[in-house]
Order: sequence, then C-alpha cells, then structure tokens
Amino acid sequence: MWYTLDPMRLLFIFLDGVGLGADDPSINPLVSASMPNLVNLLAGQRMLANAAPLETPRATLVGLDACLGVEGVPQSATGQAALLTGRNVPAEIGYHYGPKPDLPVADILQNGNLFRHLAQAGRGAVLLNAYPPSYFAAVESGRRLYSAIPLAVASAGIPLKTAADLYAGQALSADFTGWGWRERLKRLDTPVLTSVEAGGRLATLATAYDFSFFEYWLSDYAGHYQDMVGACNLLTTFDQVLGGLLAAWDDDAGLILVTSDHGNLEDLSTRGHTTNPVPALVIGASELRRRFTAGLHDLTGIAPAIARLLLGSAGL
Repeated sequence: MWYTLDPMRLLFIFLDGVGLGADDPSINPLVSASMPNLVNLLAGQRMLANAAPLETPRATLVGLDACLGVEGVPQSATGQAALLTGRNVPAEIGYHYGPKPDLPVADILQNGNLFRHLAQAGRGAVLLNAYPPSYFAAVESGRRLYSAIPLAVASAGIPLKTAADLYAGQALSADFTGWGWRERLKRLDTPVLTSVEAGGRLATLATAYDFSFFEYWLSDYAGHYQDMVGACNLLTTFDQVLGGLLAAWDDDAGLILVTSDHGNLEDLSTRGHTTNPVPALVIGASELRRRFTAGLHDLTGIAPAIARLLLGSAGL
C-alpha cells in the first residue's frame, strides 16, 4: 500500500482492440502510421511487442496479458470488465465474452466497478464521451444494450454525457474532434476541434475530476475491417490528440494511462481479435509511474493500481 500526500488525478484513455504486435508494416499499422508524438514519448520506439517493457523520461510501457488463463480469444465485455473491476472475469464465468456484457458479466460490473467505488468514496469520476440522443433512445427502448464501460458508469449513478455537454465543451465525441457527429449523424452544427485541440480539451476536462475516462472504440472497428489506410489515419489522429494532451498535462498532478482490452488492430492479417498482450502506457512523473506499474502483468492489475493512486487502497 502507498499513499500520496497531495490529491492525484488519473486520465484513462481506453484504446479498444489494440495489442502489442510484431514489427511488420504489412500487417501492423502501429509500425506504418505517422505517430511522431508517441515515438518521441517512447524515445524513438514504436508501441510494439519488442519495445516493452520500456522506461523513458516521461513514460513507462509494459505489456499486459489479456487472456487471463482462459482458453480462447479475449473479448470486449469480459476484458473491459476485468479492467474496471480488478477481477478475472473470464475465469470467474468460464469463458471470454463480447462485445456486450451478458448477464453474468453485467452482474459483476454493476456490483463493484471502479466508477462505483470512487463515487462511493466521494471522488469525482466521469466518462468524457458524449452520446447522441439516438443512443439514449435506443437504450431506453431496448433496441440497444449498454457496452461494458457505459454500463459501469450508469450503474455507479454517474450521468453519461449528452449532446448538450458536447456542445458546451464539457465532453468529446468518440472520434475526438466532432467530425463524426457532422458526417455520420448529420448534426451539422456540432462544434469541431482539431486533433491537437481535442488533446488540450481532454487535459482541461480532466482537471475537474479525480478519475476521467475516454473510450476510443474506433480502433477496434478498424481492426475488424482490416483497413490499413483507415487504421493508420485513426492512429495519426490519436497521435495528434496525444501531442495536444502532453503539451497541456501536468505530470506532477497525476498520470495518464493508455491501455486496451484485447488485441486486434495490431494484426490486420485477421478480422478477429488476437491473443497478443495489450499495452499499458503510463505517462507522468517517474516516481508515480514506478509505483503505479509495480506488479502490473495482466488486465486485473489496472483497477487496483488506480485505487492505490487515488485512494491509497487497492480494495474494490
């Protein structure tokens, strides 16, 4: 157990379906994409299997086992539930499952996730993704189920961000910039940010909370589509967001965590998920990083590490 003298904050950027893959530009867009901010952060390295573990002046990169000792290929619902609860959810229910939680996974999520734990401790926690009116209507009608992350947030009594929050600058769209709302949802009055501005917005919004979470699910879709050009474009956007975030982030005030639930995007030779480890990229002051990453080796270590940072206790 370890304690911090001053209040800490953590920004959790969840990259859906991104593993640590091979140094092969023919299948891995993390080799090919223009990502100067990430490469600079990693002292010239790419976010690949052969780079981890890695320690640089501002970042630590370790690989996390996403299989958790359960036969089969990791899936979204059980992987995300493991990240948010610290429990080996696939082992408890006996299988990997996804994309949306089934009843056993939903029961685990609703009774002990990180958002609920922090809220009960009086800490500010938020999901920074904005959801359009059509999303809430579909959930209310039963035509759509919550995925694991919004289910955890809603079950903790934390309101999901809405279009009004996005327009007021208090949330971000799933693509960071707002263009997706204009192009796909036809909401032509949606405010649009540059990728660098979106990174700065993330940093600004995170200062109001102890724990902030952003879900970038487009990365998993690009992996399923096996779209190298689209995947590289997504990663370049993320890298520009990262650049804006790093320029605005105070390393002494807390950590940025970038991680995932399972592999996919790093191997476009297959449409499915992979069994590759996933990255845990931790950014911030060196001593905070050292304590946070100590003992991290699989998805179940993330929630306890966050609880130690923010509450001084690993219990959930």
